[in-house]
Amino acid sequence: MADLDLKPQNSQNGPQLDGNQLVAKSLSRLGVTHMFGVVGIPVTSVATRAVSLGIRFIAFHNEQSAGYAASAFGYLTGRPGVLLTVSAPGCVHGLAGLSNGMANTWPIVMISGSCDQKDAGRGDFQELDQIEAVKPFSKLSVKARDIKEIPGCVANVLERAVSGRPGGCYLDLPTDVLHQTISESEAEKLLMSAAEEQSQLQKLSSGSGNVVSSDVERAVSLLREAQRPLIVFGKGAAYARAEDELKKLVETTGIPFLPTPMGKGLLPDTHELAATAARSLAIGKCDVAVIVGARLNWLLHFGEPPKWSKDVKFILVDIDKEEIDLRKPELSLVGDAKKVLEMINKNIKDDPFCLGKSHPWVEAISKKARENVSKMEAQLIKDVVPFNFMTPMRIIRDAILGVGSPAPIVVSEGANTMDVGRAVLVQTEPRTRLDAGTWGTMGVGLGYCIAAAVASPDRLVVAVEGDSGFGFSAIEVETLVRYQLPVIVIVFNNGGVYGGDRRSPDEITGPHKEDPAPTSFVPGAGYHILIEAFGGTGYLVATPEELKSALAESFAARKPAVINVIIDPYAGAESGRMQHKN
Repeated sequence: MADLDLKPQNSQNGPQLDGNQLVAKSLSRLGVTHMFGVVGIPVTSVATRAVSLGIRFIAFHNEQSAGYAASAFGYLTGRPGVLLTVSAPGCVHGLAGLSNGMANTWPIVMISGSCDQKDAGRGDFQELDQIEAVKPFSKLSVKARDIKEIPGCVANVLERAVSGRPGGCYLDLPTDVLHQTISESEAEKLLMSAAEEQSQLQKLSSGSGNVVSSDVERAVSLLREAQRPLIVFGKGAAYARAEDELKKLVETTGIPFLPTPMGKGLLPDTHELAATAARSLAIGKCDVAVIVGARLNWLLHFGEPPKWSKDVKFILVDIDKEEIDLRKPELSLVGDAKKVLEMINKNIKDDPFCLGKSHPWVEAISKKARENVSKMEAQLIKDVVPFNFMTPMRIIRDAILGVGSPAPIVVSEGANTMDVGRAVLVQTEPRTRLDAGTWGTMGVGLGYCIAAAVASPDRLVVAVEGDSGFGFSAIEVETLVRYQLPVIVIVFNNGGVYGGDRRSPDEITGPHKEDPAPTSFVPGAGYHILIEAFGGTGYLVATPEELKSALAESFAARKPAVINVIIDPYAGAESGRMQHKN
C-alpha cells in the first residue's frame, strides 16, 4: 500500500490522487459524516484518508456489530449508515448488518475491498465474488472497475439506499482500483459530476408518492364512519419524522393508537389514547385500521384472524407500492408517511370530527388499558429477591424516566428481557427505542448503542440486555471505552438463554448428558469485570438498593459502564419457539 503521506506527481498532469483518496473525497463531498467498520487489507488507507477529510470513523472489533451500527445510524439520522469492511470474510461478516438494514428498511451502504481484478478466479488472497454474495441482501450492488468510476458509484449507492423504501446498497472496491491514480483536476470534474447526479436523483425521489385527493377523501370517510377505528404506526413513521402529524391526527379525531415496538415514543406511551396496554382488544375489535409505516407481518399477526377481525378494513400508508399490493388492503396510500398524514389532516380540518372521551370504543380501550396496567403494576411494585424480571425492570424504568428530556435512547435485546422491557419501559420521545426489530435479530445491542451515542450525542444511551444477547457483541465494550461514549449496559444475568437448565428428565440422556444444557452459561458470570479490563466501570448488583445506586451513579457519570444484574435463573420462560414469538 502506498505511503499515506505521498502524493505522486506527474509532470504532465500535475498532482495525482490514488483510489483511496478519491473514495474518501467522494464520501465527504456527498455528505457522509460517519463510517463504521473494521480496517485491514485493502481498505485501511480508505479509512485513514476519510478521517483526514473530517469523516468520523468508528472502528469495531467485528464487522457484524459495525454493520448493525451502520444500519441503526441510517434509521436514526435518515442518512445512509456507511460500513467499511475488508474483502471476502469481512464482506461476509458485514452481510449481517446489510441484511438487517434491508429487513428493517433502514438505509445502509456497505463498502468492501476486494481482490485484484486480474487475479480473480486464480485463488487470490481473500477472493470472493462479492457482487453475487450481496445480491440477496441489497437493493443495488456495484463494482468500481476503474478509478474514474469511483465518484459515480459512491453517489449511486448513497442515493439508492434512501430512495423509495430505504435499504441496503453495496459498493465493491478492487485492490487494483484503489492503487490506480488520477490527476486532481480530472478527479474534481468527476466529483462535481457525481454531486450533480446525486442532486438529480434526489429530485426524482422527493415526491410524496401517487396519493390522489380522492383516496385521501375516502380514507377520511372510512375513519369518520367507523365505529371502532384504530391508528397503528411503526418505525417507518418514525423514520419519516411523522410524529407531529400523527399527534395532530390522533388528537383531532380522538382515535386510539397502537405503536409497534420501535414506533413507541412517536406519541408518548403515557398518552390517554394509547392502546398498547389494551392491544388484544384494539386489534381484535377494530373495524377500520390505518397502518402508517408498519408492515402487516408477523409483528402484527399478518393482519389476519383470529387476532384481527375478519371484517376489518385496512388503510395502508407505505412508501412502497409493492408492499401494499402484497397485503391487498381496503385502501392504499403510497407515499412518505409524513406527507400523506399532512394530506389527511388537511382534509379533516375542512370537516372535523372527534370520537370524544365518552365514545364507547374509546371508553372500552381506556378501561381495558387501565385494568391491564393495574395488574402489571401490582407485580411491579413488589421487590422480589432473588430478582425476577419485573423488579429490576421497574427500577430501570423509573431511573430512565428520571432523566427527563432529552430522554435516553433505550436499546434492548434478549428473550425475556426484551419481552418484559417492551411492556414495562416507557418511551416518551421519538426514536428512543431500538430492539431486535423485524428480523428478530439478536446481537444488535452494542452496535446499536454505539450508533445511538454517535448519532445523538446529547442523549444518554441505556442498553437493557439479556446475557445471551449481550454475549454476541460483548467485546465491543472496549469500543465504548475507547471512544468514551455515554452508554450504560445493563445485563440481566440469569445464566443462559431463557435461564438455566430447562430440560425435562427424559431430555437429559445420551453420552453427553453431563454437558451443560444447550441453553446454559457459566452461572454468575462476571460480565461487569469485562469492561473494567478496558478501563470502564463495572457494577455487580443483586438487590434493589444496589441497582438503584449503580443506576444513579452511572447515569450521572455518563461514562461507559456495565451493570451486571443477577437474576433468578428460573424466573424467565422460553419464548423462542414458533408458537411463542417475541
